[in-house]
Amino acid sequence: MRGLMQEAAARSWRRGLERLRPLAKNKTLRYGVPMMLLIIGGSFGLREFTQIRYDAQKLHSKIDPALEERIKKNKISLESEYEILYIFETSCAKLKSSDFGDWKNIRGPRPWEDSKSFQEQQQQVLHSKPS
Repeated sequence: MRGLMQEAAARSWRRGLERLRPLAKNKTLRYGVPMMLLIIGGSFGLREFTQIRYDAQKLHSKIDPALEERIKKNKISLESEYEILYIFETSCAKLKSSDFGDWKNIRGPRPWEDSKSFQEQQQQVLHSKPS
């Protein structure tokens, strides 16, 4: 009796494997399903790892309360911002008003040339030419 049951179980097992054989040859199931599982599972895994990273950054970004109070005390005021803006606008106005039409192209010394003697030579050339 026991032998018959084992034999019947083995036959049903073989029948089940024979039914799955065409599915094993199916390329979609063979390559597509594992790929989709990898993509979806990777997404969930990356979410967990990035959450760990951001939690660690929060722990490291906490600063001493006394230092935080000093930072709040030394905040930039609106007046200082206007002062910086005024300095910037005046320097831009100076650049706009300057004339860049009368400049001279002066060649710098090459690495193998002596810079002092070259500069002296350039000065002599500039002074000897009439403007």
